[in-house]
Amino acid sequence: MKITIVYDNEVKKVALRADWGFSALIETEKDPPILFDTGADSSILLYNMNELGIEPKDIATIVISHAHRDHTGGLTGILKENKGAELYIPSSFHTNDTGRKITVVKEAIQIAENVFSTGELEGVEQSLALRIDKGIFVVAGCSHPGVGNILKAAARFGKVYGIAGGFHGFRDFKILDELPLIYPCHCTQYKKKIKELFKDKVMGCGAGLVIEL
Repeated sequence: MKITIVYDNEVKKVALRADWGFSALIETEKDPPILFDTGADSSILLYNMNELGIEPKDIATIVISHAHRDHTGGLTGILKENKGAELYIPSSFHTNDTGRKITVVKEAIQIAENVFSTGELEGVEQSLALRIDKGIFVVAGCSHPGVGNILKAAARFGKVYGIAGGFHGFRDFKILDELPLIYPCHCTQYKKKIKELFKDKVMGCGAGLVIEL
């Protein structure tokens, strides 16, 4: 399993562009790539994808975590480049694109082999639960339902090993005690504190980061 951060407030690769938003590409051994969220701006998303060698037309599935623009703003641009990708959207997000398969997510659902949605939590946001050899790795957009609720929902698929994504205003830090791998990204307000508390297992995030699991 491989996760590439395509869009983030920070960059890990000099050639890339930083912007307020989030997007990650998930690549498994058997299924075509899955794009999770699309950042805020189509031009930045597509620019970063080009710099990272990611071909938009190769993406089979696009998952939207929630309806906020910093996660959906790039959707129009990539849909122009990719006419066939299936969309998995929470029920709180609406799209006018009727020319492709769209799955509206409310409950937990399997998206691909070893890739699951937590379901739309608190009526606002879904996260991804990726099944790897070491357990479950979570990819979250902004964690509006709460990091604890997301981890609990993901745990139905196995023991949670790690998490990457935006944690928003999360500060119940003890919840992270048992996670071996933590990547605070995007909107995480307490990045510095999380890094101080869990310095041995917190990794920096940013566009261009590649997580091999």
